[in-house]
Amino acid sequence: MIWWPTEVPTLQYGLITLRKPEELDIVPLYEGVQDPLIPKFTRIPANYQMANAEHYVRERSPNGFTMRTELQLVLEYDGKFAGALSFHTLDLDSGKAEIGYWLTADMRGKGVATAATRLLTEYGFESIGFHRIEALVVASNVPSLKVLKNAGYMQEGILRDACCQDDGTREDMVLFAAIRTDWGR
Repeated sequence: MIWWPTEVPTLQYGLITLRKPEELDIVPLYEGVQDPLIPKFTRIPANYQMANAEHYVRERSPNGFTMRTELQLVLEYDGKFAGALSFHTLDLDSGKAEIGYWLTADMRGKGVATAATRLLTEYGFESIGFHRIEALVVASNVPSLKVLKNAGYMQEGILRDACCQDDGTREDMVLFAAIRTDWGR
């Protein structure tokens, strides 16, 4: 059974904190997504403007939470803005969600994304009650493939030509999933 929280949670593990986006996150959020890898490997547009960051913090995140369509969280590492994680593409009737994440360039390769993914996945299973959490990753995004494997997700398949890059080239997407009954084994 799905239990939707009454407020956006704050989750912590070691130096990692996941929390609701706030006004102080607008500038680092905008700056972080200027990295060309972010729009290449996420659904964030390449022409992301400061107004997009303001909308994300002030409207999209709170409205998505209230309407139970997504749970958007800011990632901090040792008190510093480090990226964002979310549950989106929710199907509450089926107990299913998709997880997504991105990290600032200076946080990559340190195990931060893996630990944060585990933390949010655990919350999704134990607190919200999801049965299945999926992740879709562009096949050429090797570091993200590694994050999901290290976080306990299983690769389930390849979606051929499922992603169109800004230059018009198409790429495969890799489908990963974690199932609550298998989690932690």
